[in-house]
Amino acid sequence: MLLVVDAGNTNVVFAVREGDAWRGVWRIRTDAQRTSDEYAVWLLSLLSQVGLKREAIAAAVIGTVVPAALYHLRHLCREWFGIEPLVARARLDWGFEIRVDNPDEVGADRLLNALAGHRRFGGPLIVVDFGTATTFDVVDQDGGYLGGVIAPGVNLSIEALHHAAARLPRIGIGRPQAVIGRSTVPAMQSGIYWGYVGLIEGLIGRIKAEFGRPMKVVATGGLAPLFAEGTLMIGQIEPDLTLDGLRMLAERNPAPTLPKEKSRLSEPE
Repeated sequence: MLLVVDAGNTNVVFAVREGDAWRGVWRIRTDAQRTSDEYAVWLLSLLSQVGLKREAIAAAVIGTVVPAALYHLRHLCREWFGIEPLVARARLDWGFEIRVDNPDEVGADRLLNALAGHRRFGGPLIVVDFGTATTFDVVDQDGGYLGGVIAPGVNLSIEALHHAAARLPRIGIGRPQAVIGRSTVPAMQSGIYWGYVGLIEGLIGRIKAEFGRPMKVVATGGLAPLFAEGTLMIGQIEPDLTLDGLRMLAERNPAPTLPKEKSRLSEPE
């Protein structure tokens, strides 16, 4: 079985893949200081609840946009599962060209979305990821990664609005019934929701115009279904796109070798 770890700015997602199915998907808040032992206590408990033993994990792959978290996640795999994880980075075999000025600057999540998106839907393609940042990534007909757009995420905008304006409360995200808000909270909800729908439609329209050919649009991330309700420009929603990208990357690249140091699974001398 394959352990897949997607470490974002807000959450770390752990998943276990067996054959053609996910045996479990779990989330924990991202904390760069969380140790490998803390991850292990939490994760091993969840594995046991679905009848999985840690010895059954034969390989692991990690994608992260939080460099400080990588040390502890790598040691979780080494010490508690006795395996060396594959870490998603530009220098691996992706199966496509990364056609940007500096490939090492591209977040792993964006390349993973491009990989899974093209494998599933072909190209040309725009992948919209509603995460801590809202990203728009452009994939060519042959799968080549062409770059994209990075905008502030929805939750970042809500927090900025609340902290910068003393009289504005913190609000939840939802689709308002009307665009014209008749009190403060509905007006804020309309600005966030329909403002982001306008951002989505505007950027997709400009990307398509610049690209010059028809393009498919797929969305991922927790808020993708909510915002897809407000626009016809999103053709498909795929909540597990990044996890699938990690799985596909692990299938394309050889598993790294565990360093010569003891794991917690090592037999006593």
